[in-house]
Amino acid sequence: MSAAAKPASSSPPLLELSGVHTHIGAYHILHGVDLAVPAGQLTMLLGRNGAGKTTTLRSIMGLWQASRGRISFAGEAIGGPSGQAATPDIARRDIAYVPENMGIFAALTVSENMLLAARGARRLADLDTARLDWLFRLFPALKKFWLYPAGKLSGGQKQMLAIARAMVEPRRLLLIDEPSKGLAPAMVQNMVEALQELKRGAGASSEPGQAGTTILMVEQNFMVARALGDGVAVMDDGRVVHSGAMRELAEDEALQQRLLGLSLGAHQ
Repeated sequence: MSAAAKPASSSPPLLELSGVHTHIGAYHILHGVDLAVPAGQLTMLLGRNGAGKTTTLRSIMGLWQASRGRISFAGEAIGGPSGQAATPDIARRDIAYVPENMGIFAALTVSENMLLAARGARRLADLDTARLDWLFRLFPALKKFWLYPAGKLSGGQKQMLAIARAMVEPRRLLLIDEPSKGLAPAMVQNMVEALQELKRGAGASSEPGQAGTTILMVEQNFMVARALGDGVAVMDDGRVVHSGAMRELAEDEALQQRLLGLSLGAHQ
């Protein structure tokens, strides 16, 4: 499928990038990204190191501003020269971002980190208890270390906190950058199981179990990508060079080799 083509889906795109260019200082990083993220699905963003994946996520959030093109969410422009929204305004549209470095506040407790992410709560008692119970079931370590400084958590526990913090309130779109990076295999499996449940049950309302959250995720672990992805977009040199169903890429080793330089079968 060509870069301009869109994955077959019955869902309209919730997020769409059209001809997006991003410069960082003197460097031209994105060279006309076209990307459609269908509502209610998990789209994997794959590619070699330096392909522009993190820059794409940061451009969506307005942390780096697109110099050309358009980024639209639910049909409204949020990025690009003619419609650049500020990052806080983008977040208020129910878009959450989990950066590669997790961005947790090490000196604050787990509970304080969660509270900071809850726009509708001023104190812990204001948090949605049903949603917290649901998150505790997905990430049991959060409950165990609720009053511990977040900086004392293991790397895997910090990653779980970063994801749970993004989901402490209902979100329409979740952007996640390399959640399995540096994690032990057992922790990766726990994270995959939690994200699979998020796919099935994280909703656009406060009621756990309702569908509605759309996820765009950068991932270098191809087993994780295959386990979680509905759709996939592959980037190279600042462009999307392939988009389609994750299943189709997972079954085509020649395509994997051409696009990514390796095959999923080698990582069984």
